[in-house]
Amino acid sequence: MRRRDFISKSIKASFIAGAGLSVSGYTNLFPSTLLPFASDYDLAAIKGGEPDAMFDEAIKAFGGMTKFVKKGQTVVVKPNIGWDVEPERAGNTNPLLINRIIKHCFDAGAKDVYVFDHTCDNWNKCYSNSGIERAVKDAKGKIVSGASESYYQEVTIKQGKKLKKAKVHELILESDVFINVPILKHHSSADVTIGMKNLMGNVWDRGYWHSNDLHQCISDFTS
Repeated sequence: MRRRDFISKSIKASFIAGAGLSVSGYTNLFPSTLLPFASDYDLAAIKGGEPDAMFDEAIKAFGGMTKFVKKGQTVVVKPNIGWDVEPERAGNTNPLLINRIIKHCFDAGAKDVYVFDHTCDNWNKCYSNSGIERAVKDAKGKIVSGASESYYQEVTIKQGKKLKKAKVHELILESDVFINVPILKHHSSADVTIGMKNLMGNVWDRGYWHSNDLHQCISDFTS
């Protein structure tokens, strides 16, 4: 894959993800378009400072959150909340960042902003000890569980090579806007975890991915 193609795919995975999943009653899981705004940039890199302040600068470079979120829309913000660790250990997405993103969504006119993850450790402890549960509530967002299979609906992955179907959280299927907010860190199986890897928290049956060519399954899900 050419570097430009990889960056393009990664950016789409971080804001609206790629097309290629379908489920009864829905069209594509994610729209099959490029970024939904006209801009000279498809990547903003901000260095130095706190995560919330850096996000302010990054979203400003794109023209503001109104380029992504419209009045009355439902938004899903997907951080990494996989681990029962405190923010200082940087195992999960920074709660200050999630809080600020939610506020920007509401300022842009969002009706509801939901936050969830299918966690690795106990979900109640992950949500609480990561600081993300409090950050979401302080911003007037809604934090919901990803811990029950009943929340997930099976979708078909049309272009999948290894991953032909997956159970995806219903909030993703019903939202107008999906914002993927990973944390950049080392991963023992994938070498590094960023936007595409973070999408595994959208699905129920991720154990299949680990036992059936993890890298290909990640690629299939964003195909």
